[in-house]
Order: sequence, then C-alpha cells, then structure tokens
Amino acid sequence: MMYQTVRYEKKDNIGIATINRPEALNALNSQVIADLEALISEVEKDADLRAFILTGEGRSFVAGADIGEQKPMDVAQGRKWGQRGSALFRRIEKLEIPTIAAVNGFALGGGCEIAMSCDIILAAGPNAEGKGGAKFGQPEVGLGITPGFSGTQRLPRRVGIAKAKELIFSGKVIGADEAKAIGLVNEVYAPEALMDAAVKMAQSFTANAPIAVKYSKACIDRGMQMDIDDGIALENELFAMCFATEDQKEGMGAFLEKRKEKHFQNK
Repeated sequence: MMYQTVRYEKKDNIGIATINRPEALNALNSQVIADLEALISEVEKDADLRAFILTGEGRSFVAGADIGEQKPMDVAQGRKWGQRGSALFRRIEKLEIPTIAAVNGFALGGGCEIAMSCDIILAAGPNAEGKGGAKFGQPEVGLGITPGFSGTQRLPRRVGIAKAKELIFSGKVIGADEAKAIGLVNEVYAPEALMDAAVKMAQSFTANAPIAVKYSKACIDRGMQMDIDDGIALENELFAMCFATEDQKEGMGAFLEKRKEKHFQNK
C-alpha cells in the first residue's frame, strides 16, 4: 500500500517505515497520523513480519506534533487529538513483534512519545564535526500544553519519575549521549551507521523462534503492569505453551545435534 507521508518497505521479514514529511521536519499532522494508522493496520495483519523499524526522513525523526494544526483547537478538539495520537502509539506499543525506533534527529514532543512506544530506541550521535544527532525532549509546557500522546506515562516508566518530571517541567532537550545515560536510549551510533545497526539488531531478533520472542515480549510488557507473583505466573504459563510448538522441538533439537542452522517456522 502507498502512503502520502510514510514510506514503507520490507527487508525479508523486517518492516521499515520512514516518516516522510521532511519539509516540516516530519511533524505529526492529521495526514501523518492517518498514514501511520493505516500502516499499523497493515503491520498487524502481516503474519510473515518478525520485526518493525521506525525512522524519519532527512535531519529529523519526528520534530513533534504540528503546532499550526493544534493552535486553533478547543477543548473538545484537543481531547480528540490527544486520544487519537495516544491510541495509535498504544497500537505500536502492543505489536506482538519487536519494534525499534531509529532516531536520526529531532525527537521532540510527539516524536519522543512515538519513539517511546517502540521496544528499543537507537539514536544517531553527532557527526564528525560534532553537529546534529538525535535530540530528545518533551517541550510542550513551553507551548502552554502538557504532553498529549502519553509522554507523561511512558517517560517515567523509561527513566524514572524524578528524571521524567525534570525533563517535562523544564521542557529541556537532551542529546543522544545523555538520553543513553538516563536509560531512554539503548545505544548511540554514528549517523551513517544508524540504520545498518537497527537492521542488524532486528535480524538478531528474527533469527530466534518467533513465538518465543512474541511470548517473551508479552511476559515483559504485561508483567510490568502486575505484581511479581502474577508476572511469574504469566511467565510460567507462556513458558509451558512453548512446548506445544514445533519451533521448540527444532531449537532444542539443533542444540542437542550441535547444529548452528535452525529452521524456525513460527509454528
């Protein structure tokens, strides 16, 4: 399917989506949101997909939500806009497959929020001249609003309550290295190496048994919303369910036979 503001391609069993509105630094307007909603529907239905990467075209990942579109909104329109963005990002977060945000530039406001809806965040550091690189922040309070696409909920879950309050109350923008230091970013790469690193990481996920990866993600995401005893019970159940799969027999068989090659079938 073709989209107006998003470019989508598949490399084997990895989906790569590039938000493609560089003239506006990939800011999220209604068209971008609509394209992403349609794309995520496509991703949700693709049984062959094993990982998903999200990035931005040009020198920005996503600079934020489109201010020009938001400025005239009233309370009802603001509520609807926030609910729409949050619902989309929640769908990204709930994808069964691993997701990676490859942040190549500005990830501010809605850009930081959509990155946090992914499992892993990889970031570009400054170039050889010490310029550019990923920038993260929730600067909404300087515009007279709160974060609206779940930033107040995901940022403290990523970096801790006190640090999240500092960043949100101040609207401070931080670079890739600081974002890694506080736990927001998994790893920082040279700008020219970012996408190759994202694909290589995705391939390290797709090399393993798809059902086991899916169940592991479910254990972590759902378990973090439970007390530890319920989380352990969930893990025990999904662990047991793995033994009903052909991939468990293949993985253990390869180990016992000392075979490097494994033929996982998602069954």
